[in-house]
Amino acid sequence: MRETAGVVSQFEMDKNSVCAELLCNGVFDLGVIEDVLFEEDMEWAKPQYSRKEVNWAGASLLSDVELKEAESDHAIDIVNNFRVAHAFPLNTLQNRLRTQANNIDGNSIVAQRLKRLSSIYAKLDRFPQMELWDMQDIGGCRAVINTLDAIEQLVETFKSSSIRHKLSHEDDYVQQPRDSGYRSRHLIYRYTSDRNEVYNGLRIEIQIRTALQHAWATTVETVDAFTQQALKSSRGEPDWGRFFQLMGTEMAFSEGTPAVVGTSTNRQELRQELRNCASKLQVITSLRGFTTALQVTRRASAKAKDADYFLLSLDNVAERLSVTGYKRRELGQASQAYARKERKIRDKRGKDAVLVSVDSIRNLQRAYPNYFADTVIFVQALQEALQG
Repeated sequence: MRETAGVVSQFEMDKNSVCAELLCNGVFDLGVIEDVLFEEDMEWAKPQYSRKEVNWAGASLLSDVELKEAESDHAIDIVNNFRVAHAFPLNTLQNRLRTQANNIDGNSIVAQRLKRLSSIYAKLDRFPQMELWDMQDIGGCRAVINTLDAIEQLVETFKSSSIRHKLSHEDDYVQQPRDSGYRSRHLIYRYTSDRNEVYNGLRIEIQIRTALQHAWATTVETVDAFTQQALKSSRGEPDWGRFFQLMGTEMAFSEGTPAVVGTSTNRQELRQELRNCASKLQVITSLRGFTTALQVTRRASAKAKDADYFLLSLDNVAERLSVTGYKRRELGQASQAYARKERKIRDKRGKDAVLVSVDSIRNLQRAYPNYFADTVIFVQALQEALQG
């Protein structure tokens, strides 16, 4: 759906009457209008299980006790319902984020995704005290924007807007980068609505980052995918982990932000260690090899260019990426296909799938370059550092 900062004429004609009725009745809160538009647009999945049942499902799938097939299937069904129920609040917040990001930077990229089952399991495994109901990033949206100043402007604009959803947590990984080298701004919101109370309390994570920060993060995911590591979770080969720490600080130097803890604050010393590390790992050769090897196929191509959701299926063994497009009204169908794909590839190394949404297929690769093995921006930044 196209977003607007209050200009009703930009919405589809069949929704104008809804907006007009609200405005005539004195409703000027875009949050309310967004809720109604999304509600009218399609049938959204709703949470069907209690907090206790959701937490049981998350814990049981990680348990050492082997479940019967029927119990395992039931647990997966509960997790899938909990996940897809985040689609409605995710769209609402993503809609607001896109409007405000485009007002600040017309070249910004805004995308959203529902968290992969494999990532849900991995996170629960890393944080044994965490319960599934409390996971803050089941639904996540991201804005990639031009500059650090634009990040700050977008964060402040979003936080100060007339939004009824509750900011529950905020992390500034730009000024305090993670030990891995990761940098971004995070805002965690609890969905709150008088009209759609069934979703109240579900949490959505918003990430706001620059193109350099995005290139770093997605290159980590590319290397994870093609080398079967878990660098994103700080569980990978030490040499690769160190390389990304160093590159995190190199990019921080470029943007004038703090260095990653444990790396040199002398740029020449940093670059010398970076050269040694990149040479040892043959980083540039490896990254270019991933891109060259990957074959991209697009299913349902006739409608993919106008799709709202995309199911990305990556098979690193066959070196192939499949892209299937779905209309907004087909979210239920897309979610079912996503669940089937994840069941099929569960515990199979080198295979991955994710259901994402961007405003056009043109921006799909820009938003999710890791699935296309696209590391061009990262490689350019690395080459500049190695030659400096």
